[in-house]
Amino acid sequence: MNSETLYEHPLNEQVRVYLRLEFLLDQLTHSMSFNDDVQWRNFFRNLFELVEILEQVQVKGDLVKDLEKQRTKLSAWLDVPQVDTQQLNALLLESRQLQQRLLQAPRLGQSLREDKFLSSIRQRFSIPGGTCSFDLPALHFWLNLPLAHRQSNAEQWRKPLAALDDALSFWLRLTRGSAVMQQCDVVNGFYQQDVESANLLRLKVSPEYNVFPLVSGHKSRIAIRFMPFDENQPVPENMSLSLAVC
Repeated sequence: MNSETLYEHPLNEQVRVYLRLEFLLDQLTHSMSFNDDVQWRNFFRNLFELVEILEQVQVKGDLVKDLEKQRTKLSAWLDVPQVDTQQLNALLLESRQLQQRLLQAPRLGQSLREDKFLSSIRQRFSIPGGTCSFDLPALHFWLNLPLAHRQSNAEQWRKPLAALDDALSFWLRLTRGSAVMQQCDVVNGFYQQDVESANLLRLKVSPEYNVFPLVSGHKSRIAIRFMPFDENQPVPENMSLSLAVC
């Protein structure tokens, strides 16, 4: 049997932004080695999309508050008998350190917006085929610099995002770990459930069902409709899925 496919769905707007940032930061890191002629496009595209989000959303303030809320929940576990207080205190310390580092960081994305080279090429990435050498001779020059030079530049461009990346990864790791997967039955391709103050829905479905989930929900209720990937194949009457409401 094939392994289950994991899907995640945000249950509020802040988590929606967090997941998009996580996706872009991961893609940015994976593409900055510049091992082939495609990675540089992915690197700059992801970098510019990150800058655009940071221009539109006050991520820093929201994440600082969410780390504080998460730490309050963790602190409540200190009074629970037989809890691993050593591990719990380590998480509390890490949370405070990441929050402080995020607070001390300059305005997110500001140095990238002020970088003359990045500013000179950013707009062309939104134009189909706009990164040809005749459109961006400065970029063409940069692409022909030694690999070590380009990788060093990429690391410097990514560096201002490190505090965000680390704090966000920590918050998402603890959020994902706050709930375990439970087996649920699905009848006629539909599942719904009442939830309480939820942030993130995680579900696993076997690809053998040949369906994908369409999720609608918020912090108090979720509904999942499973759609056939192949329109000529009906949705199974009975299915099972693994579900975690974080």
